[in-house]
Amino acid sequence: MTKEKLYIFDTTLRDGQQTQGVQFSTEEKITIANTLDALGVDYIEGGWPGANPTDSAFFDAAPKTRATMTAFGMTKRAGRSAANDEVLAGVLNANTPAVCLVGKSHDFHVTTALGITLDENLENIRASIEHIVAQGREALFDAEHFFDGYKANPDYALSCVLTAYQAGARWVVLCDTNGGTLPGEVGAITATVINAGIPGDHLGIHTHNDTGNAVASSLAAIDAGVRQVQGTLNGLGERCGNANLTTLIPTLLLKEPYASSFDFTVSHDDLAGLTHASRLLDDILNRVPVKSAPYVGASAFAHKAGLHASAILKDPTTYEHIDPAVVGNSRIIPMSNQAGQSNLRRRLVEAGLEVAAGAPELALILDEIKERESQGYSYDTAQASFELIARRALGRCPDFFEVERYRVITERRRNARGKIVVASEAVVTVQMRDGKTTSFYQNDNQHDEQDSGPVNALFKALASDLGKYQALIDDMHLVDFKVRITSGGTEAVTRVIIDSEDSKGNRWATVGVSANIVDASFEALVDAINWKLIRDGARP
Repeated sequence: MTKEKLYIFDTTLRDGQQTQGVQFSTEEKITIANTLDALGVDYIEGGWPGANPTDSAFFDAAPKTRATMTAFGMTKRAGRSAANDEVLAGVLNANTPAVCLVGKSHDFHVTTALGITLDENLENIRASIEHIVAQGREALFDAEHFFDGYKANPDYALSCVLTAYQAGARWVVLCDTNGGTLPGEVGAITATVINAGIPGDHLGIHTHNDTGNAVASSLAAIDAGVRQVQGTLNGLGERCGNANLTTLIPTLLLKEPYASSFDFTVSHDDLAGLTHASRLLDDILNRVPVKSAPYVGASAFAHKAGLHASAILKDPTTYEHIDPAVVGNSRIIPMSNQAGQSNLRRRLVEAGLEVAAGAPELALILDEIKERESQGYSYDTAQASFELIARRALGRCPDFFEVERYRVITERRRNARGKIVVASEAVVTVQMRDGKTTSFYQNDNQHDEQDSGPVNALFKALASDLGKYQALIDDMHLVDFKVRITSGGTEAVTRVIIDSEDSKGNRWATVGVSANIVDASFEALVDAINWKLIRDGARP
């Protein structure tokens, strides 16, 4: 059977940038574009040239990509020709091989939002698409609010998309702009469009996730016959986001009937970079990755229940629908008070700690984990702290240093320029094998209003003078800090989880618990440094 080509269109840099709180710099857009190109998408929609300086600068410096770079704009305005519309000219001046124009396909929006007649809107669509084609560009037409428009006035909605197709549009994209159309409706309406005369290999689907159905609706449209699917990395997009390509791409490549029915530019080798691409975007946005994200989330292949972990050890397919390595992810067997010895032994093996089945130390480790979790600790994600507990029980945890005391002070004051600043300073006294050392850190923000905070001040002090171990921790820095109150009242217990990272790209999490948030943080910091020293082969 001959496979059909299914095209993947990414709009992270355009529609994804409309996410609340997201604003890419030109350099960030270039980085993301190169990442998308390496992933193997067919189209990269770079933004709207002329709409803002960043998008214009991106197209001026756009990288050379295998993917078709696409500029976005809108159809010409009523009362002028396509050749004399300066907004349309700005889009064409980006000199991209493809141009995507958005136009109205819902009669309500034509008369209310644009304030023009239905026939004038059709003429805008026709003239704009013909003008793009005449310039030798590949033309795409985004039929905005198409599904809502079809349900309100099917004849007019169809006339809009047919006008674009007959004017020469390579792709007519059906947009569920408000995200309120359910998958069954999307499939049925898409089939109607194909029956009206637009072949599926000229149709695309663009869905939003306002009902949580963007991926499902995209698949329904593909089932109905469309051969281009649009979305964004990590589901970025206005309101609830767009169809998530980090879910759609592996589903299409790995699941039936799609895997055997279609050809994709994205290869299985490319797919191994999916998790990296997802997390790179989160790093650029300074966001914590969604752990529960399908395929690419840190918890996507995490097996907490002892029964599950036992089965995973025998055959991973018992509780995994794909091999996590296929999408560049990895399996996690977290420790918790639900864990059995199967989880424990698997986690110890991953940490390089081989322990025989039935060894008495296993029960000791489990008992301590369960006792500590009853006090508010959590080792689901704080795997580095868990490893330290296991090493101590096994007698395999080197004694690098001992903290004798610490002090941290936070002061709110005016700096030399008269501005109010909050400064933190910390002192940490550590007993080393070859003597005692006291480290001091002061946040000098006379010229910098950014407070390092008490936790960072403690870390700076602790990590500033560890003698012969110093070179091993100089590349270490804190990347995330999470606080949870585990019990209420005046004696509330605080749990702090700190994520650390080094220059090699290693990332690890540690946990501390105390009624005092600073003390809980300091416990996690000490664990983080000890784990780093062990992993880098330090010797007492």
